[in-house]
Parts: sequence; structure tokens; C-alpha cells
Amino acid sequence: MAVVPKKRLGQHFLVDENILGVIGRLAELEPDDVVLEIGPGLGVLTRYLAERVGHVHAVELDRSLEPHLAPLAGSTVEIHWGDALALDLAAFRPAPTKLVANLPYNVATPIVAESLDGLPSLELWCVMVQREVADRFFASPSTKAYGAVSVLVQLAARKTGSHSVARTVFRPPPNVDSALVAFRRLPLPTDFRRLKQVIEAAFAHRRKTLPNSLALAGIASRDQAVGALAILGRNANVRAEELEPAEFVDLTTAL
Repeated sequence: MAVVPKKRLGQHFLVDENILGVIGRLAELEPDDVVLEIGPGLGVLTRYLAERVGHVHAVELDRSLEPHLAPLAGSTVEIHWGDALALDLAAFRPAPTKLVANLPYNVATPIVAESLDGLPSLELWCVMVQREVADRFFASPSTKAYGAVSVLVQLAARKTGSHSVARTVFRPPPNVDSALVAFRRLPLPTDFRRLKQVIEAAFAHRRKTLPNSLALAGIASRDQAVGALAILGRNANVRAEELEPAEFVDLTTAL
């Protein structure tokens, strides 16, 4: 049965199976892995995973895909219907150890950002995303791509691999380039939730200085932020994109 991808859901179905071997290599798949797949679409990747890992939790919002996904459900594949950003993914059992997915474009960044601390059982991510999103995850300070998600990902994980993906592997072909990016968990900094608040506030007003951005977000007064930056050896005119990821940990402690 033909399925029309829904633009509002950011759907670009994976249809070329040649990319699956690259995903398997970057995801370092093992027989005892428990994989979380968000946005399984037509089930091309789901079938590949089911043959190689211990358990697959596939989360899909679009019920019109049920004829394609329902036949895959069984001893190793569990289909969860709903919004991945609203479901309690941490309650899934067995707990997922890897996130391997062709992520819907419109939710890719929040899913990755929320999973860093929201899914502590995850050891490795291997996600297919827009090329600019992949670049953003491991962007360097003082570049256009560097932002809150760059800092969060780099504090929580180290990049283990990447691969450019041709537009032709999807139906419909997207208007943007895509990439696979893989990264493995590092120990989270203490009080990651508070750290996340500071980082997101710092980048909320990119054109403003860091003290002003933090003050506007209600994280700290401007004077408190200036004092905390002084402890880091940074002046009051610094902007968020100039700080290294580790400096945000020190800033949060100083605040």
C-alpha cells in the first residue's frame, strides 16, 4: 500500500537499503543491544535492526504506517505509537542502550538534546539528520553552527563517526543534504539539568552579551553573570558562542 509522506511530520522515508550497512557499522551493532528507533517509517531500518540486535523499540507517530510496521512486531520488535517527545521513553523495558534512527527532521534536535540526560541508559547514538544539524552537534566555538545543542552534545558525548548521505536514499528526496553522525556517551557533568538551563539561556539571545542574555532569561542578574565570568577570566562583553563547552560547566558552578 502506497503511503504519502507527511511534510508536517518531517517525513522522508528511508527506501535505499544500501545505506543500512553504513548505519550498522557506525552504530557498532551487537546481538545484545537494545535499540530505540524513532520514526521507523516504512520499517526498512527496523527490519535490518531486528535481524542483528536483541530488541528494538520503534516509536512512530503516524498511524497510517501501521500496515507496514505491524507485521514487524514480535519477540524482538516492539512498536510504540505516539509522539517521541511526549512518551516516557525512559520507562521502556528492556531499557534502550542505543538510539539508531532516521530522525524526522522537525524533531531531530530536541530528541537528541532531551535524550542526553533523559535516557541515561543510552550508550551510543547513530542518527540520520539534516547535514546542518549533524554539523551543529560538533561545531567549534565562534562558528555560525555553534549553539546550545553543540555544547550539550559535546559535554555528554564524543563523536565516533559520520557519513554523508545522498538525497536519493529517501522518498521523497529532501531539499537538503543529510548525514549520519555517531557519538558515544561520556560521564555527564554534575547537575546536568541546571547546566542545560544555563546553556539554553546563554544562547537564547545570540546577539546580546552573555550577561545580558542570562539576565533576560532570569538565570542570574547581570552583575552576578559578570562576576561569574570574571572567575573564568572572561570579560563582560563576551558572547555565548565564544565559550568552550567546558567553560559552561565552570560558569554554572560560578553562578
